[in-house]
Amino acid sequence: MPRSRSALSSPAGPVRLTPAAHTALRPAAVTIDGGFWHDRRATNARVSLPQGPALLESAGNLHNLRLAAGSAEGEFQGAYPFVDTDVYKWLEAASWHLAHGEDAALAADVARIVALVAEAQQPDGYLNTWFQLVKGGERYQDLRWGHELYCAGHLIQAAVAHHRSTGRPELLDVARKFADHIDSVFGLPGSGRPVDGIDGHPEIETALVELYRETGERRYLDLAGYFVDRHGHGLLGGEAYCQDRVPLRAATNVEGHAVRQLYLLAAAADLAAESGDAELLAAGTRLWQAMTTTKTHLTGGLGAHHDQEDFGDPYELPNERAYCETCAAIASVQWSWRLALLTGEARYSDLVERTLFNGFLAGVSLDGERWLYVNPLQVRDGHTDTGGDQSARRTRWFRCACCPPNVMRLLASLQHYLASSDEQGLQIHQFVTGVYETDRVRVRAETDYPWHGTIALTVEETPADGPWTLSLRIPQWCREFRVRCGAESYDRSDAPVDAGWLRLTRTWEPGDRVLLELVLEPRLTAADPRVDAVRGCVAIERGPLVHCLEQVDHPGGGLDDVVLDPSRPLAVKHRPDLLGGVTTVVAAGRRRRVPDRGWWPYAPAADADAEPGGEPVELTAIPYHVWANREDGSMRVWLPTT
Repeated sequence: MPRSRSALSSPAGPVRLTPAAHTALRPAAVTIDGGFWHDRRATNARVSLPQGPALLESAGNLHNLRLAAGSAEGEFQGAYPFVDTDVYKWLEAASWHLAHGEDAALAADVARIVALVAEAQQPDGYLNTWFQLVKGGERYQDLRWGHELYCAGHLIQAAVAHHRSTGRPELLDVARKFADHIDSVFGLPGSGRPVDGIDGHPEIETALVELYRETGERRYLDLAGYFVDRHGHGLLGGEAYCQDRVPLRAATNVEGHAVRQLYLLAAAADLAAESGDAELLAAGTRLWQAMTTTKTHLTGGLGAHHDQEDFGDPYELPNERAYCETCAAIASVQWSWRLALLTGEARYSDLVERTLFNGFLAGVSLDGERWLYVNPLQVRDGHTDTGGDQSARRTRWFRCACCPPNVMRLLASLQHYLASSDEQGLQIHQFVTGVYETDRVRVRAETDYPWHGTIALTVEETPADGPWTLSLRIPQWCREFRVRCGAESYDRSDAPVDAGWLRLTRTWEPGDRVLLELVLEPRLTAADPRVDAVRGCVAIERGPLVHCLEQVDHPGGGLDDVVLDPSRPLAVKHRPDLLGGVTTVVAAGRRRRVPDRGWWPYAPAADADAEPGGEPVELTAIPYHVWANREDGSMRVWLPTT
């Protein structure tokens, strides 16, 4: 796979490659100024982010920092030793937002909380309120569950975001001091450092790589490499749950806690980018392939088990018991984006698109005030739960509140995951209304994607010294498209498509236009037959959006007895009155008439096959990402067929 050591600059986003990085592509700058993602980001900025300090106050996170700083009295608050990370993720999200322009109120909140974090730090750089307040200053004695380095990682990422967005050094100084302390403690036997260990929750690794990119301190990159390579050597008991069963370089499939696995893999991709380590790159591409072919839900969601929040066996992809933690979707986006930059391959951005529009976006309500930690693909008729972190009902906040500020930070930094550049030109990975630019070219896009498939592009700035290539990702789901570039027109049969990229090489002039039309016909999708949970079922998709049925749209009964008729055509209906304006898919189905079998629900197969058909019913499928925004009720993605 070709690599470049291009001196092209990387925008100051979450992944800021050094000039010597061994990658095929580099992030390009994007400004989102209209359309679908602009609206969702506006809600994040207007509603979700400003509520963060009050929620962190009510949950006790800020109180704990004041206790550690000696400016308050009382007891530690929170159910877990890692509650500091909720503060750090909110700080990171707020910092990315501040990069967009003035927000005096938010800037004041950030400054106040940054100062509080600095006050809570101990003189030698250590910072963790749980261990400072509850464990009597005991350090690194419970790496399996203590999450000290996990918390440090999120602090570092917040500090990098704060420095890149505002130019202010205060939080970066805190992070460097903590990282220097960690570097003095952890290392291989014989290194002179007292602890050979890893954290039970990876996160420090990718944070250290970014700290190296921000500061130029090579020892942070080396420390990240140490942590990545010590996983799988039994330092935490050899458990798959915390990626300690097998070294990453030798692994053949993703396993254990989904978020932990994906954070570790994102770090491995970062290390491969900066070091040129071909073995790490090969491991990452191998594990991504295994994950997508055997352990990924249609929504891009990841995680089969509520118990231990982990991956299941290959093809173990349940519906109502799917875990699909929102944080796992975010981690998947982060990892896939890094692989897209490393390799230049479109398939990684295909998964980013699927995950963003479905598995990720379902995690936050349309009003930006309520959240889902778990994202199942089915909620049965009569479902009841007691709420909480693993509820199928939206919740204001969680005891383990990792997901809400994680959503905030991805939405606030989303523009950094959309486009890239290389020495040949500009690559557009995700379609938004706004401006894509490198240090040589500028292209404006107008689109109503994903509701419509037309993307209109206008070249606004271009060098006059020869041709360059505009590359547009043709999504994996797209079966038909048309493109018009000047006087030339193409369709799928004759377009210059290379492994998912439509490549248009021209000597461009300002004002040149490209019109890409992706045909968004609704479609029925079936799973690999080895996925037992959905054998005999289909799902409805349109463009990048997975659809689902909700009980509220189907009065007169629940959804457990609904059967879809795949022989009948699907229809598209735009509903400006529904859920803020969505495009639905209408399908034909029926409600099964199931005979009363008395006290025993099982019957001979011949009798079951002979059950009479039920009444016809029109099925309204809404985009999955907007479910659970109305009244509680059943929901399902996969539908049995007649």
